[in-house]
Amino acid sequence: MSAAHDQDTVSGKAFDLRLVRRLLGYVRPYRAMFVGSIVVVTSLVALELYSVDRLRALIDGPLAGVVETGQGVRSLEAAYGEISVGAAVIGGILLLSAALRVLQARWSNRVAQRAMRDLRVQVFGHIQAQPLRFFDRNPVGRLVTRVAQDTDALADVLTNGLDAIFHDIFMLVLIVVILLFVNWELTLVVMLVLPPLWWASKLFRDASRRAFRQVREKVAALSSTLQESIQGVRVLQVFGREARALERFRREDRELRDAHVETVKMFAVFFPSMELVSALGRVLLLWYGGHAIAGRELTYGELTQFVVLMELFFQPIRDLSETFTTMQSSMAAAERLFLLLDVRPELVSPADGLRPPRLRGAIEFRDVTFAYEAGRPAVQHLSFAVRPGETVAIVGASGAGKTTVAGLLTRLYDADQGAVLVDDADVRRYDLASLRGGITVVPQDVFLFAGTVEDNLRMGDERLTRAKLEAACEAAGASHLLRRLPRGLDTEVTERGASLSVGERQLLALARAMAQDPAVLVLDEATSSVDSETEALVQAALETLQRGRTTIVIAHRLSTIRRADRILVFHHGALREQGTHAELVSMAGGIYQTLHQLQFT
Repeated sequence: MSAAHDQDTVSGKAFDLRLVRRLLGYVRPYRAMFVGSIVVVTSLVALELYSVDRLRALIDGPLAGVVETGQGVRSLEAAYGEISVGAAVIGGILLLSAALRVLQARWSNRVAQRAMRDLRVQVFGHIQAQPLRFFDRNPVGRLVTRVAQDTDALADVLTNGLDAIFHDIFMLVLIVVILLFVNWELTLVVMLVLPPLWWASKLFRDASRRAFRQVREKVAALSSTLQESIQGVRVLQVFGREARALERFRREDRELRDAHVETVKMFAVFFPSMELVSALGRVLLLWYGGHAIAGRELTYGELTQFVVLMELFFQPIRDLSETFTTMQSSMAAAERLFLLLDVRPELVSPADGLRPPRLRGAIEFRDVTFAYEAGRPAVQHLSFAVRPGETVAIVGASGAGKTTVAGLLTRLYDADQGAVLVDDADVRRYDLASLRGGITVVPQDVFLFAGTVEDNLRMGDERLTRAKLEAACEAAGASHLLRRLPRGLDTEVTERGASLSVGERQLLALARAMAQDPAVLVLDEATSSVDSETEALVQAALETLQRGRTTIVIAHRLSTIRRADRILVFHHGALREQGTHAELVSMAGGIYQTLHQLQFT
């Protein structure tokens, strides 16, 4: 998916056979109920038309006999049984139709919701499998809209779209056949209203396509603004920009309201127009039908049948216009979702990926160049090696490419040139889960999920017992934090760990790393937000954690990496200096010496 491709501006055809076929693939596991729903719809059409025919027979039969004989009450008494039977048949048909509608609604809703459940899970898993480049190009608000709103729109087409279209078209075809059979001349007269209906429907389709596309664009923009404002609420409050954020939200909300109002205006004009044309059809029917009855070319029952069938004829046309709106929105949603699903993950595990029981921890960057954006390399021609069990620190100014090393090592990104090797094998040869399972990164910005502390430490690994988790907290210096929490490991953590301080979140991140027992540990400013007393505890814990493990420490504060076996100094994405702390400090005019002087003088 190109960064420039806006999925909110897809054409959204009212009916796209290619998309419908693909959508029906999600219905296939529930095809029995789906086919049953179509069968029920067919039965409903047949029952509706049969009830109209029974009404004609009732009027032209016993009721007409009463009128023609002129015998009044006695003739009515004689026909009473036949009339009662006819009325009971019509009543029974209506009751059966109501029961079938309930059954059809249950089946279609079950199919729709189960199919959309499967689709939501697939879309979520597909998004989770994407590399970080994908999220760099796609706003979170848009992805949330894809999973939540677009799947709901597709549920509408399965519930009220395909069945409704089949019902309405089947109904229209049968009605025309019946009307032509009863009186083809009267049918052709009434059909004079079809050209205005077609013209009005075409105008409505064209206008609604533009209007609903505008609504989708405004919904996506509002969702992105809302997501961004909530995530950045602390920054907004610190800088006192709540009013500006509110004004921006109000402006986009107003634009969304105006877009919705345009759709309301179209409906307000279209449906009264449809009613006007339908009324014209009734007038033509009564005028011509009355003359036909006078000329004995038509019976009262047949005219009544015509009137009822014409009502049934115009109703599907009105329904098809509403269904068109549902289909248009659903086809646009389907197109966006399938465009998303068609994005092939750039980073995938090879079919025969390496799955070693445990990594040894040898790391090598061999002439690696990588850029987040074309033409702006984050690292270029980077080469260095780390021996198993060695602790290597990476320092440098912001933007020097330090954190990029962690992303390339864990294969969150692939190098544009060169190779990243772990245990003498290119990381692209490893099974992703196996590679990332052997390397733990403790980031500067710790993310905690909503749930318990235990859930956040375990990260889905059921092999980790509570005793191991408590031992990991003890080793990370987080045991005092557990004691302060009201329920210890069972304490609920709010979204993103907002109920904990930054330092507390970092302590839990260290405990999480210890619990995973990785072969390679990457500490990305892992102690940057703890106080001096806590930092001393963490440093002691890190010394324990680093024993027997390859450790890469990414740091700004030089005080935290003096004991590293080796220090790599990055500058503008390149390795400029390396050595021990003592060697680098004594290097006159060196970058490290300059950094040291800035921090300690």
